[in-house]
Amino acid sequence: MSEPQPLRPWDPQSIGRYRLSGLLGEGGQGSVYLAALDAARVAVKLLHPRYAAHESARGRFMREIQAARLVSDYTAQVLDAGEHRGVPYVVSEYIPGPSLADRVAADGPCAGGELARLASGTLAALAAIHAAGIVHCDLKPENILLGPDGPRVVDFGIARALETIAPNASRQIGTPAYMAPEQIDAGLIGPRTDMLAWGATLAFAATGTHAFGAPIGHVR
Repeated sequence: MSEPQPLRPWDPQSIGRYRLSGLLGEGGQGSVYLAALDAARVAVKLLHPRYAAHESARGRFMREIQAARLVSDYTAQVLDAGEHRGVPYVVSEYIPGPSLADRVAADGPCAGGELARLASGTLAALAAIHAAGIVHCDLKPENILLGPDGPRVVDFGIARALETIAPNASRQIGTPAYMAPEQIDAGLIGPRTDMLAWGATLAFAATGTHAFGAPIGHVR
């Protein structure tokens, strides 16, 4: 995970019970902050305000995130969820360490035992996620953190939960170089969707290039 940057003037100072101390990143779904509750450090993702438009949909979103809290192995565990001024947020375990994308950018492709551990760890994470009835829908090098105890998959459950807020959200939110055809052509989303992204992610880790030659960028 990136080193936290100072909070910007428009960033909140706190979200729910959590006091914010820095900005970890920003993307197509929202902003991610480093935060604390008592002595524990956590990552808080505040979704974009456009996802807060429908009250009933927000309730379904919260139920999806509660399901994601059941998954812990090889992931950044979901700890909490709520609303900040009507906007949904999700709290997860903070994983110190770079993303796979940052690791490859800094040191080149992975090989040997490092690549094997990455493959087995991320595959185990997807197995646990799918067993909980969740489809990630946005697996990519930026969503794999290389923690001190091995790779962790992050942001699982969020793309699935967004389906409850925006129609066909799982087909709108993704990264072209890692999206399966069914995310674009209205096919059936399922575990196989993540497996295509897993293969593309491992190809990137091993070669330093995107499997389908597409640039990084979000579809929204």
